[in-house]
Amino acid sequence: MRLPSYLFRLVLLCFATFGSNIILADPVWIDVRSKIEHTFDHIDGDLRATHNEIVPIVSRQYPDKNTEIVVYCARGVRAEKAKNALIAAGYSRVTNAGGIDDVRQKRNISTD
Repeated sequence: MRLPSYLFRLVLLCFATFGSNIILADPVWIDVRSKIEHTFDHIDGDLRATHNEIVPIVSRQYPDKNTEIVVYCARGVRAEKAKNALIAAGYSRVTNAGGIDDVRQKRNISTD
């Protein structure tokens, strides 16, 4: 099955305008709580980096500044600091999702 030419052109335009991350990649979820907090409670598969160390870690693993990044902590305060640090480093698609409980609810992840 072939894509209609207009749809193919639309896909190419999206790639050219926004990059492949917007169409293909899930957001990168980053827990910015401390190592101790993370030990007691965390979401499997999410990256962990404190707001103080987030920029070098993200820059190494995700050099594309258009990568969609979602940060969270216990209540959202440290996540806001992490978000601001990433934006200052040139990342354009960074969101503060609030606390870990908010994230679980948004992503339909149970605590069981």
